[in-house]
Amino acid sequence: MKPTSIKVEKEVISILWRDSNESRIQLRYLREECPCAGCKGETILLHSYRPPKLPIAHQDMYTIKNLKMVGEYAVQIWWKDGHDTGIYTWEYLKKLAADQANETKQKYETLL
Repeated sequence: MKPTSIKVEKEVISILWRDSNESRIQLRYLREECPCAGCKGETILLHSYRPPKLPIAHQDMYTIKNLKMVGEYAVQIWWKDGHDTGIYTWEYLKKLAADQANETKQKYETLL
């Protein structure tokens, strides 16, 4: 399920998959569904961390500065505002592409 190309356009990331299907994900949705612990929270040793809501959104939050492949399974995205801890697996990107029409908020493991 590895992509053959990833292109960042003005407001969209376009991913061409090996099966010739294409996924187009709005950058705003991609950033708002960042899977990192700083954005979605995590539980470690029965202690839950819930990140605070961002008080102000600004345009740099939705602009990609750089992309880097992570092994054979994901891509790490550096956003123009400095956020760079989100690692998006290929499966997660396909799910985001399918869910963005309804602006579905991704369900993560329930925090304790």
